This record gives sequence, C-alpha cells and structure tokens, in this order.
Amino acid sequence: MSLIPSFFGNNRRNNSIFDPFSLDVWDPFKDLQLQFPSSSLSGETSAVVNARVDWRETPEAHVFKADLPGMKKEEVKVEIEDDSVLKISGERHVEKEEKQDTWHRVERSSGQFSRKFRLPENVKMDQVKANMENGVLTVTVPKVETQKKAPVKSIDISG
Repeated sequence: MSLIPSFFGNNRRNNSIFDPFSLDVWDPFKDLQLQFPSSSLSGETSAVVNARVDWRETPEAHVFKADLPGMKKEEVKVEIEDDSVLKISGERHVEKEEKQDTWHRVERSSGQFSRKFRLPENVKMDQVKANMENGVLTVTVPKVETQKKAPVKSIDISG
C-alpha cells in the first residue's frame, strides 16, 4: 500500500510539484509570471523578496547595506522622499534567451525592486552618501550631532 495518495500520480519525477517528498520547492509566483509576463507585479514580487537590506545605527550614522549581486550601480537608485524616507530601488534585467539554449532551472529573480525606510528626525538628509562595491550597496545617513552633556561637577557642602 502506498503512503502517497493517488492524486499525486504514480510517476514521481513528472509530478514533483505535488510530491510532498520532492526536493524541488514549488514557486507560487512562477505561474503568475507565465500568465502576466509584462505585469510589473510578476517580476517585482520575486525581486523584492531578494532585495535584502541590513540597517545598523552607529553613534555617528545610520548605515544601510543591501545585497544586490550582479547589479551595476547604474541599475540602482537611492532617493530621499518627503525629507524622511530612504528609497532604494532598481531593476534586474532578464538574461537574453537564445533559441538553442535549454534552461534547466531559473532561480535568480529579475524585475523591479523597491525598499523604503522611514528615517528618524536626527539625520542629516543633505549629507547622505551611497557606495556600491562587489554587489553590496552601502548607504550612510549621518546623524545630527547631539550636544554633549556637560560633565557633572561636584559641589562641596559647607557648614
């Protein structure tokens, strides 16, 4: 007796999408991309998932690092919206497909991506810097210098 219900089919290789023991992972957006190839939703959905960003705060600045492997700086935009929102966006293009090529797997995402971060009030918006090196975008947003507290002065008590 089989532990796998009959609706999974007898040929496990051809029905790996429905096979709970298959090592292939079903991509819910793959069918959406086939139905709507020109839709901005299809490419954007998968690309946004892959635009990973770390946000770290140091005493001097807020530092954002985005992993954008294989992208050139000309394909990425860094913008400040409404004087309080950092926007990192761009577009990863699909590789040119040759007729004689046989694709066995496509896992790298393509399409537009956009990430937005609301910045705190203590930043210098006019001094934002961005650098792209080895597929990692680093955006540094300097903080406004806070006034240092005056040192505590002890007062002798007389009497």
